[in-house]
Amino acid sequence: MIETRTAAGRGTTDLGWLDSRHTFAFGRGIPNRAEAHTMGFRNLRVINDDRVAPGQGFGTHGHDNMEIISFVIDGALEHKDSMGTTQAIGPGDFQLTTAGSGITHSEYNPSPDEPMRFVQIWILPDEQNVAPSYAHLTHDTEASRNRLRLTASPDGLDGSMRMHADARLYVSQLDDGASVSLDLAPGRHAWVQVTRGTVRVTAGGQTVVLSEGDGAAISDEAAVTIDATTGAEILAFDLA
Repeated sequence: MIETRTAAGRGTTDLGWLDSRHTFAFGRGIPNRAEAHTMGFRNLRVINDDRVAPGQGFGTHGHDNMEIISFVIDGALEHKDSMGTTQAIGPGDFQLTTAGSGITHSEYNPSPDEPMRFVQIWILPDEQNVAPSYAHLTHDTEASRNRLRLTASPDGLDGSMRMHADARLYVSQLDDGASVSLDLAPGRHAWVQVTRGTVRVTAGGQTVVLSEGDGAAISDEAAVTIDATTGAEILAFDLA
């Protein structure tokens, strides 16, 4: 079964310096309640597609007991945190903050003239109050072109960032006409989020077309196939 969340159905926040689209409820950005999964899907709690003006960003603020993943699409993201981490991550890079028992951090667009776009993801952890940690994964064109690259997982498989959650996050950059498939074990679920282009998502004989900003929940299926109808980029989650 496939259920969709359209780009137009997302919640919105516009602060001038920040133009944000919320796949799930976040602050005042409540999605169209006619669509399912307002508060998240399985242990996937937040997908925010954020566009940040030059020289602007999120000041120092706190988190706890959440796995926080940022994926940069355009521009650069400067991250600073209470663990002593200072790092700028570029297009195609991921970072993972295990907030655990508590951290503070800030996130800025360091460019004086170029906007920045990134996707922020929150996943509910399996363990509470673990020691906070930070990880960074650089873009690898060959690892993610027309294939699913594992970027975050509970076991750090294939060089992925290790998180304290029963979830796996994949990324793929797909050429026009390319296809990837994600097998799902019994009882597992998937979410597919399109960050660029247009794809067809097929599971159990059902097919939906998703474009930039659209997402889809997949349940009670053994596999999901994603076919690019244009050059596309997708995030795929395997969830408990």
